[in-house]
Amino acid sequence: MARYFDVHPDNPQQRTIGTVVEDIRSGALVAYPTDSCFALGCRLGNRDGIARIRSIRNLDDRHHFTLVCRDFAQMSQFVRIDNDVFRAVKAATPGSYTFILPATKEVPRQLMHPKKKTVGVRIPDHVVTRALLDELGEPLLSSTLLLPGEEEPLTQGWEIKERLDHVVDAVLDSGDCGTEPTTVIDFSGGEAEIVRRGAGDTSRFE
Repeated sequence: MARYFDVHPDNPQQRTIGTVVEDIRSGALVAYPTDSCFALGCRLGNRDGIARIRSIRNLDDRHHFTLVCRDFAQMSQFVRIDNDVFRAVKAATPGSYTFILPATKEVPRQLMHPKKKTVGVRIPDHVVTRALLDELGEPLLSSTLLLPGEEEPLTQGWEIKERLDHVVDAVLDSGDCGTEPTTVIDFSGGEAEIVRRGAGDTSRFE
């Protein structure tokens, strides 16, 4: 049964954030809010968590997982990014964008696209997510909480708790969350390719 945590959207309780991070470090899979919609998240090397995300979302091995990072210094450990791409990504973050970039050797092989050797990264603009990342000190391996056969992600913490009670370990709820996933921009070929139009404005990449 999933633990349910109700946190303040503007001033998340540090004790609660600390408890959730302890759970993540111990192998938990959590549902948490972002600046686009709810996501599923676990530690980078959590094989069971990765398998559960794949199962919950019915994902194949071509799916791009996302490393949700605290800042650029953290992001640069996991992806290779040249100067031109850096400037474009920097101008759009923090925000509701996921960028697909070539992965470094720090990224476990099972998280990379099997042919392209790429991974998704993002820096969110959400108080609760950033509090989690600050406390954790490493990226959260994440995927949008969009269930198979459904057109929109789940948006209410209580509904997530009700529907995923036996497949996630914790639900972190800070109130209403958006219904649009991130806009996905693929920079792995050097030029911006819009893969998915979502919460982030695409005009700067067109």
